Amino acid sequence: MQRAALIGCGAMSRAWFEAAKTIDGLEIVGVADIDADRAAARATEFGLGDVVIATSIEDLLAKAEPDILFDVVVPGARHHVVSAALAAGCHVLSEKPMADSLDQARDLVARARAADRLHVVIQNRRYLAAPRRIRRLIASGAIGDVTSIHCDFFLGPHFGGFREEMNHVLLLDMAIHTFDAARFLAGAEPEGVYCREWEPKNSWYKQGSSAAAIFEFGDGVIFNYRGSWCANGLGTSWESAWRITGTKGSLVWDGHDDIRAEIATGEIKGLFSEVAAVEIPPLDASDRTGGHLGLVQDFIAATRGGPVPETVGSQNIKSLAMVFGAIESATSGRRVEISV
Repeated sequence: MQRAALIGCGAMSRAWFEAAKTIDGLEIVGVADIDADRAAARATEFGLGDVVIATSIEDLLAKAEPDILFDVVVPGARHHVVSAALAAGCHVLSEKPMADSLDQARDLVARARAADRLHVVIQNRRYLAAPRRIRRLIASGAIGDVTSIHCDFFLGPHFGGFREEMNHVLLLDMAIHTFDAARFLAGAEPEGVYCREWEPKNSWYKQGSSAAAIFEFGDGVIFNYRGSWCANGLGTSWESAWRITGTKGSLVWDGHDDIRAEIATGEIKGLFSEVAAVEIPPLDASDRTGGHLGLVQDFIAATRGGPVPETVGSQNIKSLAMVFGAIESATSGRRVEISV
């Protein structure tokens, strides 16, 4: 039986507890939060019984002695929490973003390697069916070589709490999902970015609720991102609205279930080429899906000798580098090269 503990009992922790209770051979032995009453309430809510309740990572590790840590703390606390857990011999699954800076992320990658432990990030958009099917279509060559990826994200959520006080809130807390998906779909790594952030008059966020960024992925491929977290009306999906253009055709995905693709047939009538619809491939048995739960399951399987998840820190840092490259560009007003 593996011993697991969770730290950070805000609203998002419910999904983590729900996932954990479905996994055989896993026992929650400790729960921590800076508010002890909140940690105890969450333990009661999920019927955890007599578990350790702590208010710090040090107390949690010393008293619960977990093998696995579920890290759901705010980004500013992540480096300290993950560092302590790795030093104590835990495998760690973290909420995104992986770290509060690229230097901290590099340090966590080094610490996980030195400890011979996994540090994996909940970048769960990769575990949705639609991106897997889209990636299969791109890999088949049906729409030719990808030349550009375009993504719109426009919603107006009133979260309250820490998000509304964050700097660079859209880029750091949400766009990383989209940037990671763009890396996955392009099958390539970014080389540079130019970005602008702004605060609309109606914004209820401290800073950075709206942004536009152009990423260069090499070989002439461009990823164009536009987003806002204070856009009222006509909202996109949480997964964004996508258009991918290739040398032979194009694909659109509404972020829900509607994926369509067309290719040029080679015949030109008037101004435009004739086009034909392309069938979107089905999922393959090897495709990793299941959203949040699927990634948690893969993480636990990896701690038991299974394959390392795609979102392990040494890979996820490349998506985080896109975020901090965009932030640096928005702050400096210039193009920024991206590297890890």
